[in-house]
Amino acid sequence: MSLYLPVRTRGSAAITVCPRCQFKFHYDDMKQDPNNKIWVCKDCCDLYDPWRLPARQAEDISLRHPRPDEELV
Repeated sequence: MSLYLPVRTRGSAAITVCPRCQFKFHYDDMKQDPNNKIWVCKDCCDLYDPWRLPARQAEDISLRHPRPDEELV
């Protein structure tokens, strides 16, 4: 890893350090991790964990227009 980052002509000139790999990156290159919402570099960004989704809602399987029960003779 070089001591200095290359100069950019557009975007922000700010740099930041990735909290996971401890390398420095341009501030514009950071991404928000979908699981825990911290800003990390694109190499350290995890895939979304499906276990974090809310539970599925049960289906409504009742009849819409039920007929009343009639006694059989």
